Amino acid sequence: CYSSNIEPVLVISKTDLATDQEIQDAVASLKKRDKDVKHILLSNTTLEGLDQITAFIQKGRTYCVIGSSGVGKSTLINNLLKKNILKTGHISLSTNKGRHITEHRELFILENGGIIIDNPGMKELGITDMPEGMKTTFKDIIDISSKCRFPDCSHVNESGCAVIEAVDNGLFDQESYKNYLKMKKEQERFQTTVAERRKKEKIFGKILKNYLKNNYKNKY
Repeated sequence: CYSSNIEPVLVISKTDLATDQEIQDAVASLKKRDKDVKHILLSNTTLEGLDQITAFIQKGRTYCVIGSSGVGKSTLINNLLKKNILKTGHISLSTNKGRHITEHRELFILENGGIIIDNPGMKELGITDMPEGMKTTFKDIIDISSKCRFPDCSHVNESGCAVIEAVDNGLFDQESYKNYLKMKKEQERFQTTVAERRKKEKIFGKILKNYLKNNYKNKY
């Protein structure tokens, strides 16, 4: 998000199904992971928090609603439009998961001129070659990593790792640390894949060039 100049906003939905303590714990966990991410508490049933989302949406700007199936994306858009345009579903009692009701992306213009896009439920989000986004999201961890004994420290099991020491001392949330390692590994895998693809494209380009060259000679 940060690398693409996208401002993320986390909507904690279905607050009417949670206790006050559960909501407080969720917000505390969020702030511990990333204190800069804006969050809005929402109930699509009581409409509590809907006014905050409406006030956040500005004329001429585009907003994408993403999240797992069953979290209330389509219901939220229906409430923003004040019309039941999108189909909505319920959480399965057997799997405790939502079903894919939205099967395509659809764009809507709100009364205030804001543009909102509904998206199908996602299973996972991948990372692309966005090192600046990593630096912004995990700034505290990356800043501490400069104090590691080894410059190529993986922050997993090396001695003298400042990141591991900070986690052990409670300076970083365990989940944030795990997310950092996971995203770092995925980014490295993506970069390797890109390098391999470019290498193959270069080889194919040479083969094609030689083929066209030889074909031209044989023809004339």
